[in-house]
Amino acid sequence: MEIPVLLDPKSRQSLQAQLYEQIRKLILGGRLKPGTPLPASRALSRQLGVSRNTIMLAYDRLSAEGYLQTREAIGTYVSFELPEDCLTAKRLASTADTSAQDFPTRRQIAFAGRPQAVVNQRRLAYDFWLGRPDPHSFPIKAWRRLINRTLVTAGTRLTEYRDPAGLIDLRQAIADHIGPARGINVDPDQIIIVAGCQEGLNLTARLLLREGMSVAIENPAYQGAAYLYESYRARLMPVCVDENGLSVEDLPAEGAALLYVTPSHQYPMGFTLSLERRLRLLDWAWRTGTYIVEDDYDSDFRYRGSPIAALMGLDSHGCVIYLGTFSKSIGAGLRIGYLVVPKHLAGPAGTAKALLDNGHPWLEQAVLAEFLAGGGYDNHLRRIRQSYAERRDCLTDCLKRHFGEVAISGSECGMHIAWHLPDDLPRAARLQEMAAEHGVGIYTLQSGAAYDFGGCAYSDRAIMLGFSSLNERQIRSGTERVAAAVDAARKPAATVAGLHAPTPATLKAGSRIPLPGS
Repeated sequence: MEIPVLLDPKSRQSLQAQLYEQIRKLILGGRLKPGTPLPASRALSRQLGVSRNTIMLAYDRLSAEGYLQTREAIGTYVSFELPEDCLTAKRLASTADTSAQDFPTRRQIAFAGRPQAVVNQRRLAYDFWLGRPDPHSFPIKAWRRLINRTLVTAGTRLTEYRDPAGLIDLRQAIADHIGPARGINVDPDQIIIVAGCQEGLNLTARLLLREGMSVAIENPAYQGAAYLYESYRARLMPVCVDENGLSVEDLPAEGAALLYVTPSHQYPMGFTLSLERRLRLLDWAWRTGTYIVEDDYDSDFRYRGSPIAALMGLDSHGCVIYLGTFSKSIGAGLRIGYLVVPKHLAGPAGTAKALLDNGHPWLEQAVLAEFLAGGGYDNHLRRIRQSYAERRDCLTDCLKRHFGEVAISGSECGMHIAWHLPDDLPRAARLQEMAAEHGVGIYTLQSGAAYDFGGCAYSDRAIMLGFSSLNERQIRSGTERVAAAVDAARKPAATVAGLHAPTPATLKAGSRIPLPGS
C-alpha cells in the first residue's frame, strides 16, 4: 500500500522529521487506523525517493513513542493503543454530575474564610505594594550567561536526585555571605535550601509543633506566619511591638514551643529590635526552652547605620532558627530562600525537607551559587540598595510636602515604610479606598499581608507603603494623587461651612506625632 506522504527536500526540517510528523498526523487524524499495516521500509523508500535508512529512523521513532508496532512475519502496523489514549482520563458516568456540595464535610477546613492578602488586582496607575523588587533590577544578562554556562557542564546533574538539603556549593556560598553580612558563622551543613521564607516557616513548624502547642508571635505580625501556625492548630500568644521592636517584658513567663519574630525590620511596622532587647530575648528563650524563628526577610537593605547582628549571630545556646531569602533582593519568582538551624537540628531539618519536596531544582541553585561566589550578588546589592535608598527618600519627602510633618517608622531598613496617620486624616481603611478611587494602591495592615490579633495600637491608623518597585517619578505622581484624594474629600465639608478648603500641604498636623508606646 501507499500512504499520502509528501516530502520537501528544500525544507529546513530533515526528511526523517518530515516523515515522522506526517505519519503521526495521519494516525492521530484517523486516516491511518489502529491495526493498519504500513509499507515495508524498502517499498516506502522507493515511493518517496529517499534512502531506506531515513524510513527506518522515522519508523523507529514512531515505534519508540508508541504509535507503531513491529512484529516478525507480520510487519509494521499502527498500534491499537496510542500514547495519547494514556494521557486522557475517561470520566465515569456515575460521577459526572457530582458537585462539591454533595461531599459531606467531616472535618474543619484550615483556611476556610481566611483570604490571603495578594497584590491588588484592580487596575492601578501607581501601586505601593510591599516587598516587590524593582522589575528592572533583575540581573538578566548575568543570569543568562550563568545559565548557559551551567547547562554546558550539567551532564547527569539534571537527571539525578540531589541532596534534599540543597546544593553544597550554594550552601557554602550562603554561609560565606551571612558571616560578614549578618554575623552568623555556621557550617554549610546547617543550611537548608527552601522555596522562600514561607517554606522555611512550614518546615520549622513540622519539626517543632504539635496540636495544642503554644506559639508566641508579634502583634501585628506577618499574615503568612499566623495562618500557618493556626493551620497546625497551635495556640497563638500575641506579643505587642513598639518603636524598639518586640515587647520582651510581655513574653509569656512559661515560654512557648517557638517564638516568631522579625527583628531587623518588623513586619509590618518596620521597627528594629534593639540590641538590649535582643539579649534579653535570647536569655528568655534559653531559660524557657523556646525556639526563636528569626525571619530576616529584607535585611539586605540597610540605609542608615550599621546593622545589629542577627539574633542567631548573638545566640550561644542553639535557640535560634534563621530564615533568609533572595525573593526581595533578586526576585520573588526565583523562589529560593534558606533556613539556618542549630547543629542539633540539621539532620531532622534535612529529613523534613526531603519529606516536603525532596529538594529544590538543581539548575537555579547552581546558577545562584556562582552568582554569590563570583561577587555578582554583592555588586547587585550595592547597586539596588542605592537605588532603593533614593526612592525611600523621595517617598518621605513627598509625604512631608503634601501632608506636613509626618510620623514614619521603618525607614532605616527594608522595602517599605509605615505611615502613622495624624488625627486630621481619615482612618486607614477609608484612606485606602480614597486612594484606589484615584488609581493608587496604598495598604492597611490587613490588606498588606499583616495580621492584627486585636488590641494593636496601629490597627486603623497606619498605612503601609512599598517604594522599591516604583521609580521616583511614579512615587511623586502617586503621592500627588493621594493628596488630591484627601483634598477632594475635604472640599465639600469646607463648602458647607462657607470656607475655602485648604490643600493637604497647608494643613497643620501639629507637632510630630509620637509613635504608640513612645
